[in-house]
Amino acid sequence: MSEPVKVSILDREFMFAAPAEERDGLLESARQLDARMREIRDAGKIVGMERIAIMAALNITHEMLQAQNHAAGAEVIETRLRDLDARIDDYLDGVEVPAELQRR
Repeated sequence: MSEPVKVSILDREFMFAAPAEERDGLLESARQLDARMREIRDAGKIVGMERIAIMAALNITHEMLQAQNHAAGAEVIETRLRDLDARIDDYLDGVEVPAELQRR
């Protein structure tokens, strides 16, 4: 069941409905957004809450996309390593190892 949650962003309060299990995540998201928007506002280059919000959203989205690309690159590397490991295992299965070199 959704419950009302009040958050403060740039000294303005907003009410949202959120399931109880998502409340903490919503509050943390609002804290992080507030901090980002304050950084942008305090830099003094952008004026107006709407413009500050758009710049914060663009910055956060850019970081999210970079993280996704990094994760995708890691998945490619992990897949290649698994393939190489399988190829090595296949090769070693066909190699006769002298008894004195076998693990005991």
